[in-house]
Amino acid sequence: MPRHLARFTTFALAGLVAIVLPVRAQQPASPQPAAPLQVSPELLSPKPAASSFSKEQIEQLVAPIALYPDALVAQILMASTYPLEVVQAARWTKENPKVTGKALEDAMQKQTWDPSVKSLTATPQVLAMMNDKLDWMQKLGDAFLAQQKDMLDGVQRLRSKALAAGNLKSGKEQKVTTEQEGSTTIVKIEPANPQVVYVPVYNPTMVYGPWPYPAYPPYYYYPPAYAGGVFFAFSVGIVIGNAWWGGAHWGGGNVYINHNTYNNFNRTNISGGDWQHKPEHRKGVEYRDQGSRDKYGGQRPSADTREAYRGRDGAGPSTADRQRDAAGARDRSAGPSTADRAGAGSRQPGAFEGAGQGQGANTRDYSSRGASSRSSAASQSRPAAAPRAAPSRPSGGGGRAGGGGGRR
Repeated sequence: MPRHLARFTTFALAGLVAIVLPVRAQQPASPQPAAPLQVSPELLSPKPAASSFSKEQIEQLVAPIALYPDALVAQILMASTYPLEVVQAARWTKENPKVTGKALEDAMQKQTWDPSVKSLTATPQVLAMMNDKLDWMQKLGDAFLAQQKDMLDGVQRLRSKALAAGNLKSGKEQKVTTEQEGSTTIVKIEPANPQVVYVPVYNPTMVYGPWPYPAYPPYYYYPPAYAGGVFFAFSVGIVIGNAWWGGAHWGGGNVYINHNTYNNFNRTNISGGDWQHKPEHRKGVEYRDQGSRDKYGGQRPSADTREAYRGRDGAGPSTADRQRDAAGARDRSAGPSTADRAGAGSRQPGAFEGAGQGQGANTRDYSSRGASSRSSAASQSRPAAAPRAAPSRPSGGGGRAGGGGGRR
C-alpha cells in the first residue's frame, strides 16, 4: 500500500474511534425500578446510628435564639420537634398576616397543631425563621429531644458570654436578671412589659464575643427588614396576649408549661407540669437517633405528610397539584410535567446566612413526583426506529430522570 494511502487510513481509523467511543459511553443504563414517592430524604428517611451532639454543635444550633426571652426559647425548642406542623403554621401566618390578638386565639382553636406550634403564630418572624431553614430546625428539635439539659446549658453559656461582652442588658424591651443556683449563674430574660414583647435581632458571630469554634460557625437569621445586617436590635413590639406560656427550669435542665396562660390561649383546663413530647404531632418525620425512636416510636411517611410539604413556600397545594397527583395515580407511565419542573425551582432562598450552608442545599424540592417515573420517561424517549444491533441513544436527553431534574 502506498505510504500516503496508509497515512490516510490511520487518520480515518483514529477519527472513527474518537466518534464511536463517546457514543458507546453515553448509552443509557438499564431502566431502574420506579422510586416510591417521597417527601424529603432528610426529614423522612430512616436515620443511621447517630452520635450525641457535641458542645460546639449545640452552641452552633442555639446561637440564633439564646438571647430570646425565656418563654420564647422554651416554646421554640418544643415546636422544633414538630417540623411539619411548623411548616404548616408558617404557611398559615403568611396567608393571614392581619389575624392577631383575640382573633388569632379564636383561629387557633380550629387548628390541630401542637400548642407549642400554635403559640408561635403570635410571632410570625420566628415561624418564618424556622420555616426558611428546615435543616437547622430539624437539628434543633433532634438535639432537644435527645439532650434537653445539654441544650439549655448551651443557652446559658452563650447568655453568660453575651453578658460578659456587654451585649446583653436590660432596657425598655427586656429585663435581664441573674440568679445563683449552687455554683452556676443563671441568666434570665423576660419582656419588660409582659403584654408587649420584642424579639431581638442580632449577629451571633459578634454578640457573644469572638466565636470560639471555627469549625462550627453559628447559624443566624435576619428578617427581611434587616437584610443589610445588624449587630443587635429589636423587632417592632408585638401584643402577645396569652401566647407565651412556656418556661425553663435552667438548673433542672427541662422546660415546663405555665398552665394559667396556657389554658387561656388554648382554652383548656390542664393543671400544669413539665412539657412532654407528643409523637402524634410528628406526623411521619423520622427521629434521628435510636434512643428517640425507641422512646417515641418510628413512623412511616403518610399521605398527609407528603401533601403538606407541597407548596411549603407559603402556598397550599393547588387544584393543579391535586389533579396532577390524581392523574399520576391513574397512569404512572406519564413523565414529569412542565409545571412540576417549574415548581421545583420556585422555592426562594432562606434568610439564614453563615453556618450550615455546606451541609445541604438551602432549597430543595420536597415533592419528588418525577422520581416515580424515571423508568418510563427513559423508555418513552427512545425513537420508534427499526431495531439496531446495539441499543440506541435516547433522544433529547430522555434518559435523564424528570428531564434533567435529578440525574443520578
